[in-house]
Amino acid sequence: MQPAWFPAWFDDASFDRRQWLKYGTLLGSTLGGLAVSGEAALPSSASSLQRSGRQYAMKKSINLWAFPYPAKMTLKECFELARRAGFDAVEVNYNLEGDLSPAAGEKELAEIRSMAEKTGVAISGVCSFLFWPYPLTANNESVRARSLEIASKMIRAAHHLGTENLLVVPGAVYIPWLKDSEEVPYKICDERARAAIRKLLPEAEKLKVFLNIENIFFNAYLMSPPDMIEFVDSFKSPHVQVHFDTGNIMPFQFPEHWIPMLGKRIKNIHFKEYSKKGTDFSLESFRPLLDGTTNWPAVMESFNHYPEALVYQASDALDRMLGRVGRT
Repeated sequence: MQPAWFPAWFDDASFDRRQWLKYGTLLGSTLGGLAVSGEAALPSSASSLQRSGRQYAMKKSINLWAFPYPAKMTLKECFELARRAGFDAVEVNYNLEGDLSPAAGEKELAEIRSMAEKTGVAISGVCSFLFWPYPLTANNESVRARSLEIASKMIRAAHHLGTENLLVVPGAVYIPWLKDSEEVPYKICDERARAAIRKLLPEAEKLKVFLNIENIFFNAYLMSPPDMIEFVDSFKSPHVQVHFDTGNIMPFQFPEHWIPMLGKRIKNIHFKEYSKKGTDFSLESFRPLLDGTTNWPAVMESFNHYPEALVYQASDALDRMLGRVGRT
């Protein structure tokens, strides 16, 4: 059953409940709104294999899709769990219904911000799946208008939530996971995407919110570093940046090739793992961090592989299954 906030014409027959949960977990558990920062606490006897050769001045964030929200956990419980798990921040998702939706006014959003702060986590950014059922480049003019309206509300939501980051999917030539997805010629998609960002930019600049353009690949748009660079730079505004996703590039290219070229344009990073061992481009190829074929040392300079990390991960998982969490 599709989420209640999807439009009637959206069909998710190819995604059953387990796949949606897996999609959310793979996205949420392996990405950070401002990526990773300092090292996690390690035993004093830990070998050098477990840690990076340097520290990165970045916040470690997790997306709200990683949590069973809102079915089994409240927003407050998600924030609390994120903090207990060692995250600095949570990247939240904007929907048409619920805590983070058009129904939430300035007061409600300020209360969510306060709740996060009291819990001890920041809100690292706002993103939304709504850019797919309501693409900024849709052929239907009313859909494009609705998309602009929603994006504008997201800008204001980000501002009131106390974050300067909004992930933006600028458009799509094609959306493979939507049944009977429309085809938008690349030239027209490009024209509409630029027009949409130009319309959103004044409000974003006024509220000091960054429109961070995400590389998707599956939308068949902005498929190379020069394409992304030209698109971002064309607006001549510091408030149009890049939300870089390592996993989205992996099916066809390599994130370490993009990073030096995009450079300072990268505002946020989604650390997402992917395996090139097969030719399956479905969700099955997205893996937990360090369990794929991403060349992390190349992606993060002297960032080393952690051969012991999966052992710790397995141990922690078993402790939780056996009720041993918190015991010596």
